[in-house]
Amino acid sequence: MTTPIVAIVGRVNVGKSTLLNRLAGKRLAVVGDLPGITRDRVFAPASCHGRELLLVDTGGWQAKPQTTLGEMVKQQVEVAISQADVIIFLTDAKEGLIPADEEIADILRAANKKVVLAINKVDSTSQANLVADFYSLGMGTPIAISAYHNRGIDELMSVVLASLPPSTTSFAEPEGARLAIVGRPNVGKSTLLNALLGSERAIVHEAPGTTRDTLDAMLCWDNERILLIDTAGIKRRGRIGTGVDYYSLLRALQAINRCDIALLLIDASEFLTAQDMHIAGYIIEVGKGMVLVVNKWDLIPQEQRREFKQYMEHRIKFMSYVPAVYISAKLGHNISRILPLAWQVWQERQKRLPSSEVDMVVKQAVENYPPPRVGCRQLRIARAYQDELSSSVFVLQVNDPKLVHFSYQRYLENKLRHNFGFRGSPLHLIFTKARSRSNKKIKAVET
Repeated sequence: MTTPIVAIVGRVNVGKSTLLNRLAGKRLAVVGDLPGITRDRVFAPASCHGRELLLVDTGGWQAKPQTTLGEMVKQQVEVAISQADVIIFLTDAKEGLIPADEEIADILRAANKKVVLAINKVDSTSQANLVADFYSLGMGTPIAISAYHNRGIDELMSVVLASLPPSTTSFAEPEGARLAIVGRPNVGKSTLLNALLGSERAIVHEAPGTTRDTLDAMLCWDNERILLIDTAGIKRRGRIGTGVDYYSLLRALQAINRCDIALLLIDASEFLTAQDMHIAGYIIEVGKGMVLVVNKWDLIPQEQRREFKQYMEHRIKFMSYVPAVYISAKLGHNISRILPLAWQVWQERQKRLPSSEVDMVVKQAVENYPPPRVGCRQLRIARAYQDELSSSVFVLQVNDPKLVHFSYQRYLENKLRHNFGFRGSPLHLIFTKARSRSNKKIKAVET
């Protein structure tokens, strides 16, 4: 099942990045830094009414760029349009309809894509009349929004979701674990794929890939079905070209969204690079399981291996729950350890926990180490339970989510992991305001 792509297209300074941040629910850091060739290009996963999306912010459109960089941005916008399932055509109400908007409308009509016309910077109901001129574009009913003030966003996304192709039914995706081999270019992803498929225990057949630049291969391992997804290398910021490079990047990010476990392959001869960390950050951001696979281990002298591992543990301290395996895909060393490790991570992600046990562990953690006070107030937790849809997400009902400090959230994550495991998967804690009944109990405790 491929995550649909929603591209935000428009001329410069109409608020495309503001809208992306609004839809993604936050200002983007690691995600925004991962794939862009310019500062205006950002990718972000988002979830809207239970539908997973991949949002793409594009650079401002210029019909006749005056610089090489401007020409590159224009080419990127054209590729984004060609690959999108739905396009949000964003315009500026305060500047009104200008010739550049009409040029973009002509391009979108020629692309024969589903387009949702959004008029940004309509900050109040009194400005609704500013939308009227945009009907002349012939792009359907304009939707008045204010990305900055969060006006009209629900209406916009309702139309976007209605324009998407229907969700793929569950039987379209093979049952069992889905493993995506991801990493920078030239770290040995295809070599690893071939090595895994060449296992004597594997019965292999080729399954049709969902895209031209990813390869799906189904194998039977230890009587279990596993789908392997090979992907194009994810280049670091500033090195992504146009056309095929950009297309491959989109598909690699889709593969991460689609998989259960990402095998993050790194090159031991180059240690752990900043781009490796960016890719790891994206995997964590979308809540996928991960196994760190250190390839080309045969190139590291025996006397340096202990120091290398210590360095590695220090660099990935923020994801110490992720297991690592050191291999040589070319020579076949330790290849047999990868699938058992990935399968263990996948099984951990299938855990369903009794709500009473989760609640007890969290409240015991609070009793052992109460949260710090913020002024005269203190965080109180009424109830904790595992999310019904995602096993690695936990919901905590509290008196005031604003009282949650990052360090205390990390403390609770560590306690949950210590008691319940979830090796290889990030734990996401969602703090919601307790309902009135729970609030009464909290206030009674406080008094």
